[in-house]
Order: sequence, then C-alpha cells, then structure tokens
Amino acid sequence: MLGILFFGAFVSFLNNSLLNVALPSIMIDLNIEKLTTVQWLSTGYMLVSGILIPISAFLLLKFTNRTLFITSMSIFTVGTIIAAVAPNFSLLLTGRMIQAAGSAVMSPLLMNIMLISFPREKRGRAMGVFGLVMITAPALGPPLSGYIVEYYDWRLLFEMIIPFAVISLLLAIWKLKNVMPTKKSAIDFPSVILSSVGFGSLLYGFSSVSNAGWSSITVYGTIILGVLSIVAFVMRQLKLDEPLLNLSVYKHPMFALSSLISVVNAAAMFSGMIITPAYMQSVRGISPMESGLMMLPGAIVMGIMSPITGRLFDKFGPKILSITGLSIVTITTYMLSYLQVDSSYVYIVSLYSIRMFGISMVMMPVMTNGLNQLPSKLNPHGTAVNNTVQQVAGAIGTAVFITLMNTRAESSAMTKLAALDPATITEQVTAQIKQLALLDGIQFTFVVSTATTVVALVLSFFMKRVDVSAKAIAKLEKEEVAMQ
Repeated sequence: MLGILFFGAFVSFLNNSLLNVALPSIMIDLNIEKLTTVQWLSTGYMLVSGILIPISAFLLLKFTNRTLFITSMSIFTVGTIIAAVAPNFSLLLTGRMIQAAGSAVMSPLLMNIMLISFPREKRGRAMGVFGLVMITAPALGPPLSGYIVEYYDWRLLFEMIIPFAVISLLLAIWKLKNVMPTKKSAIDFPSVILSSVGFGSLLYGFSSVSNAGWSSITVYGTIILGVLSIVAFVMRQLKLDEPLLNLSVYKHPMFALSSLISVVNAAAMFSGMIITPAYMQSVRGISPMESGLMMLPGAIVMGIMSPITGRLFDKFGPKILSITGLSIVTITTYMLSYLQVDSSYVYIVSLYSIRMFGISMVMMPVMTNGLNQLPSKLNPHGTAVNNTVQQVAGAIGTAVFITLMNTRAESSAMTKLAALDPATITEQVTAQIKQLALLDGIQFTFVVSTATTVVALVLSFFMKRVDVSAKAIAKLEKEEVAMQ
C-alpha cells in the first residue's frame, strides 16, 4: 500500500519541476511574447498548491485516505491529459492548474499515513524513505526536462506522465486501504477565503518580484493584502472551536523550533537551486541540459542519504544530525560565494553535491522530531502547517535572493562601466562586464545565504530529542485532552 502511495507521490512531485526548463520552448511553440505570461505555468501551479495545502488538514479528517488519494490522482491525471493536448496557452494553463489541485494534497496525505503506520520510535526510517520521494523527484525534473526539450517536444513532458499516473490510479483502486481515522467536521468558509487570499496573494506577490520588481504596486500590493489576510486568518483560527488549521501545534516547543529551522532551510535550498543554474547558464554559458546534468549528482546524493539519515535519526536523534548537516551547508554555501568565471566543472559539481548532502541531513530529521511531539490527532494540522510554511518560505526566499542577485549585478555593472573610457566600450566589452557583474551578484547572494544558514545552525543547538516512550506519549495525549 505504501508502495502505491510512494509511486503516486513520485509522479506528482516529479511533475512539479519538469516545466521550468521548457518555458522558452513553450513560448516559441505557442507564440507567447512575454516571459511573464508563460511564467504563469509555474506561478499558477504554486498558487493553487499554496491555497489548497492549508485546507488539507480538513480534507484529511473529513475523507478517507483511499477516497482522497483516488480523487487527487484522478484530478491530476485529467489535468495532465488536458495539458498534453492543449492547442493554446489558456488551455495549457488550465490543465496545469488542475494538475496542481490534484497534487497539492499528496504530500500531507502521504506524510500523515506514514505517521499513523509507524510507531514514533521508527518514524525516522519511514520519513527518510518519504524524503527520498519528496526531495529526489523534483531534483530529477530539470535534467530530464532539459534532455527532452533539447531532443524532443515539450509535450512529451506531459505525455510521459500520463501512463504512470493512470497506473498509480488503477493500483490505488485495486489495493489501497483505509488506515486513517475520519470524523464529522464542518468547514469554516470565512477561514477558507482568508487562507486562500492570504497565502495566494503572498505567494503571487513574492513570485512576481523577479519580473515586476519591488516597486511594482502588483508586488507590494498583493504582499500587503496577503499579510493582512493571514493575520486575520490566524486571529480567527485562535477563536474557533474547530479551526481550519489548528495553530495550537506551535504550543509544542520542538515542533515550533523544527518549523522555524525548516523555514530557513527551505529558503536556502530553493534559492541555491535557482542561483546555481543561473551561474552555470548565464556566467559559464553551459546549456540548460548540461547544467541540469551537473545538478543531478546532488539529487542522487540526497536520494541515497534520505533513508540513511532516517535510520540515523532513530538511533541518535535530530541534534547531532542537524548541527552536522547545517555546518556542511554553511561552509559549502560560503565556498560557493568564491565561484569564478573559470571554476572547474568538478569543483562546481562537488561543492553543490556536498551542499545537498548537508541539506539531506537536516530536512526530514528536524521535521520528524517536531511531529513526534504532537498528539496523534494534531498530525494532519502539523503536516499542513509544515507544508504551508515551507512552500511560502521557498517562494519568499527565492524572490529575495534573486532580487539581491539582480540588484547587486546592476550596481556592479554600472560601477565597472563608469570606470572605463567611453571610447573603449564595445559590445564585447559590455557583454564581458555584464558577465562579471552577474558573477558579483551571485557571489554576494551566496554570502547572504550563508548568513541565513548560520541562523538555522544556531537554532539547531537548541534542538532536543522528543521522548517517544509509551509513558511519554500517554502523558502527552492526556495533557492535550486536559487543555481542551
């Protein structure tokens, strides 16, 4: 049963990152003039996910896991088919957003089944396998997409997903059983509206920064609207007897700490996955496919390490793993700030892979330790909160780091051009200066990213292993009942 769930989740997670490399080809094929338009294929997907993930706690409690998985995979399959045959951009975007609606609940659903299916003292190993799916699938997307776009047609990115999605759906109908308890619960529609507007606006605002800039009213207007809506959403949740998203999970100190470390780690990871390809393609002139292949060893390292770190977590706890992992991430991120125009391929690949090795030691152990402190009935809310804050952190981190990179690059280019004799400035000289200025921006951004990882490293020293003995769990459940 878990194999069916893993297979379905792998298919949907892989789909998340397949399209980024293919956007220029889609622009040409569908006669789209602006990159900001085609970027909606990624932005729209993220928006739908950001809206639905906070609602996942209610869905997990209201519907059986069998019904939820089959419905989600059916929606995802329909969206994939629509996108594969779409004759124009509007229908392609529609298919893409339907895909997102089916995929959004997949991660919280699988994580909750893992939490229920395994005792707390063995969760590290189980969540390590989940990490293998959650981390490796999106990381395989860019190199696979680069190869397909270079040698085939971008529609194959959707066409190849269809048979796997159908197989996953048929296996689920045949073998999937219900293991998660359900209960009668009513949905609070004002909370749904506030959640949708809040997280949707926040994600849209920050994801639009790279195209529109911070001074655009679209950017700061939607960010302000998002923040105000989220504040109203939080205040409403604290007053409701049955909140849409139970924020009492933050009363548990290890969950709160793990959530904070995960936020910082997600921002650092997603920014690195954007800035490193920017260096490879824009500074070094490496093709999208080759840059994707250069990042593949890092994805493989994370895939291999996820189950191993799960076992190490069960044995040693989260503190030593998070301190070691974040130390590696901090050192390698700082070393990336010294990348040069002529840095060797081996050096780039090695440094990126070691950085991903460090990240793999942090993500699932820290998250699992936080979830271990929650009573069982708060698991759906804990996973929904974790997935939501990580998605928002990834979007915000990426937007902020790309803005820092571009701002520094523009400033550096102006300084370098001002130092030259105007008579000597040719197109070739201008191109070289832009290349060096972008490198300066990338180096500066990695320095800032280093400072971010240092924050997470300091926080990891306060991590404590949650007591998962039967006596401790019974006490925890009793205290939760008393609090209610």
